[in-house]
Amino acid sequence: MLKSILAACAAAVVFQMAAPANAATERAIYDFKNGSDGALPLSQLIAMGGLLYGATEAGGPTHSGTVFAVTPKGVEHVVYAFNGGSDGEAPRAGLIDVGGLLYGTTAYGGGTGCGGAGCGTVFSVTPDGTEKIVYAFQGGDDGYQPGATLLRVGGRLYGTTTDGGGTGCGGAGCGTVFWVTPKGKEKVIHAFAGGSDGSQPENAGVIDVGGTFYGTTVYGGGTACGGNGCGTVYAVTANDQENIVYAFSGNASFPYGGLIDVDGVFYGTTDSGAFYSVTTAGAENTLHVFDGGSDGANPYSGLIDVGGTLYGTTDSGGGSGCNGEGCGTVYSITTAGAESVVYAFKGGNDGIGPQAALLDVNGTLYGTTVGGGGQVDCFAGGSCGTVFRVKP
Repeated sequence: MLKSILAACAAAVVFQMAAPANAATERAIYDFKNGSDGALPLSQLIAMGGLLYGATEAGGPTHSGTVFAVTPKGVEHVVYAFNGGSDGEAPRAGLIDVGGLLYGTTAYGGGTGCGGAGCGTVFSVTPDGTEKIVYAFQGGDDGYQPGATLLRVGGRLYGTTTDGGGTGCGGAGCGTVFWVTPKGKEKVIHAFAGGSDGSQPENAGVIDVGGTFYGTTVYGGGTACGGNGCGTVYAVTANDQENIVYAFSGNASFPYGGLIDVDGVFYGTTDSGAFYSVTTAGAENTLHVFDGGSDGANPYSGLIDVGGTLYGTTDSGGGSGCNGEGCGTVYSITTAGAESVVYAFKGGNDGIGPQAALLDVNGTLYGTTVGGGGQVDCFAGGSCGTVFRVKP
């Protein structure tokens, strides 16, 4: 994914055909400048108190990332700027609201472990900028690199780490599912083992269905896809009873975006370009395959449900801009697989490379792009990203 981020930011600044794009209205409401305001927003936005809150992986005074707030009209301010070190660094996941307090994760920071960069944190921050490290990961049997949005169930926050959970998968560990309390008690409830088990949940969190947690891993599930496995859908209970619900093959592989539950059936996307459904019994159906070109490509993000229609983003595709790869799309899709490009990014001030899930606010969709926006001083001369809105 990092390669895709850098490629999108350095740019100018595949299957079923999609329906023609709708006449959607899009506007980048804020352009990041890579100064104190932040850069590379990877997180889904959250609405609270009339503001939209999110996080940038980079930027801020020490280039360790920020939590920001922006009004729907585009007035932005930094709520908190990370310092690295014992503080967090590189927040990639979305935030959640727990009684007016925001919780999130940073991929690094929290100490000097994991090669000196720190193994990542769970943090809280108030809307007026008071931040606290709730838990600092240790690597090894503990997790390393949390990158998914947390899920609150009862008095616990559940999440995943890309690595950690042992010394498998080349030594860094194959990833974990964990919970943490707001007071800082943490427990790994499943450590992935690779091979026939999953590995690397990446930015995909978990959903709760009747006390069982379901999610996806980008790799694992076998030895296909170059030996690492093509990814899995898994189920795990709070006492570490895990099973693989479905193991992907080469035709639909690398499910980055996680799952959404619609009437008892799970839906998701894969980086290879498939939109799929899967039941709790493991019956999978590939419903649509993105073709690139005018259609989208590389759907990293999770999906949201707006009145029975699902919406998501693709990192590329949607046209021939951005060095021929397309600059990304916002799309809609039904649970039967009928897909339509709502908006195709042009690669200039409107944004490049949306990778986060969208937010619906009264029928208007808000999101972020990792590149675009016109301010050219990020990563290899690329632009720093945007907050945008689109009205289907």
